[in-house]
Amino acid sequence: MSKTDTDTSRDREELGAAGSQLSTAPQEEQTSLPGLGVIGWARWFWRQLTSMRVALLLLLLLSLGAIPGSLIPQTGADASKVEDFRAAHKTLAPVYDKLGLFHVYSSVWFSAIYILLFVSLIGCIVPRTWQFVGQLRGRPPGAPKRLDRLPAHTAWRTTADPERVREAALALLRKRRFRAHVVGDAVAAEKGYLRELGNLVFHIALIVLLVAFASGQLYKSDGTKLMVEGDGFSNALPMYDDFKSGSLFEPDDLVPFSFTLKDFKGTYELTGPNRGTARTFEAKIRYSKGAYGKETTTTIKVNEPLKIDDSKVYLVSHGYAPVITVRDGKGNVVYRDAVPLLPLDGNVTSQGVVKVMDGYRDAKGKKEQLGIKAFFLPTYGGAGMEIASAFPALLNPVLNLEPYHGDLGVDSGLPQSVYQLDKTHMKDYKDAKGAQLRDNLKPGETMTLPNGAGSITFEKDVKEWAGFEIVQEPGGGWALTGALAAIFGLAASLFIQRRRVWVRAVRGADGVTLVEMAGLGRSESAKVPEELGDLAGILYDQAPGAPDPDDDSAATPDPQAVPAEGAEK
Repeated sequence: MSKTDTDTSRDREELGAAGSQLSTAPQEEQTSLPGLGVIGWARWFWRQLTSMRVALLLLLLLSLGAIPGSLIPQTGADASKVEDFRAAHKTLAPVYDKLGLFHVYSSVWFSAIYILLFVSLIGCIVPRTWQFVGQLRGRPPGAPKRLDRLPAHTAWRTTADPERVREAALALLRKRRFRAHVVGDAVAAEKGYLRELGNLVFHIALIVLLVAFASGQLYKSDGTKLMVEGDGFSNALPMYDDFKSGSLFEPDDLVPFSFTLKDFKGTYELTGPNRGTARTFEAKIRYSKGAYGKETTTTIKVNEPLKIDDSKVYLVSHGYAPVITVRDGKGNVVYRDAVPLLPLDGNVTSQGVVKVMDGYRDAKGKKEQLGIKAFFLPTYGGAGMEIASAFPALLNPVLNLEPYHGDLGVDSGLPQSVYQLDKTHMKDYKDAKGAQLRDNLKPGETMTLPNGAGSITFEKDVKEWAGFEIVQEPGGGWALTGALAAIFGLAASLFIQRRRVWVRAVRGADGVTLVEMAGLGRSESAKVPEELGDLAGILYDQAPGAPDPDDDSAATPDPQAVPAEGAEK
């Protein structure tokens, strides 16, 4: 064995308890495989599961496992995209089904990783917490025999009494927020406990994030609703246009509230290079919480949702809903309603379908159904601009109508979109030239159907509609709290250093007091010597150095913390 190794071993033995417990991190033990037996294997498995390397491995696996959930369509998010993927990938779809890649976050393998990580973190945190509490309740360990063996050390001689030096050192260290007490002929002090506290907070925050993520996925709900000005909405499943939720969600979990869309207003840039760009979108509503809550008027804007308990109501889209009146061959009104049309571009060029399913009779009294394709331009640009609106606001609205009659197919039992027209059993109307009937109408104008079949009127009242997304995420607040706590905890564990300082004052054979100061940190850092030098300078002013005797060959040490000779680097 070399001399360096011998000195290092001696240093560690002399430090003893002085250098112990500077961290609550579990000690890595070199253990052999356990002998046969259930208890032995269980103990070995538990040690492996709660080790730091396994926790990091599980966290990595969890991150990798979330990648398919982002790239592959998920049943819980959009079932129609999953069906489209199945139709387009006949070979891959069965493989993905067996691996659970269409429902990653509720699959067995993802849940297993999630639960193991959860258990690993708890198994690591609990013993470290008790150990940290024990350290807080205890006192800093006494000084080692050889302070000059520590990485940062300084010493000087003084005529002050040892008791006075220790009292001055104790007061100084406590003033600098060290936990300090006198042990024998030395003062022991320790500082930087927030490092371990931050470490524990970081791990606890990870558990909070895991719980918040799980609850958010299991109990969340997300639905959309398109509302025309004047329409009302109650937060119940039948009222949604589209709705998806977590696997443990129950309809009773919906927050009870209702609201009515009173008015929608959108403003746009009228001139300049940004002409037509939206400036504001505002939906004025009246809402009430609960069945008998007081009605309150508020305005929902983009990125400024309405918050009601755990629910948030977002404004996500808008468009126009021209009011259309349909009369039969005898002039009776068989349909009158605002028809929401879906935008096709940034200037809100829109299209949709009007479906008259009941009450219509032609000139001969025959029952039929009408289907009318509608194409709407908020700002008609004149001849040559019939296919797109020139501006998103209602400056010169024009409604293009293309009527059909026959059977809409709504009684077949097959689902169909309200925005699409199935013309399989429909016939078009012919104009005087034998061409398909189609006409542009301005507000207040009427299209007359041939052979006395009735008429279609574009009323002067053009309403607007707004699309809302109602989101309920019970774990959102906890997730934010956990994320902030994790950031602050990690910052504390990285930038705060736990260190110890000892001050020994003993009277020498010549009656002069020898003062020794030393510091020890968890890792080598310039902060410990710098801090020790600052403390030594202040204490030196209170216990100034004594002149060396003429026959003493040792020079008076500089009261600045310098690495001790022979200290381990």
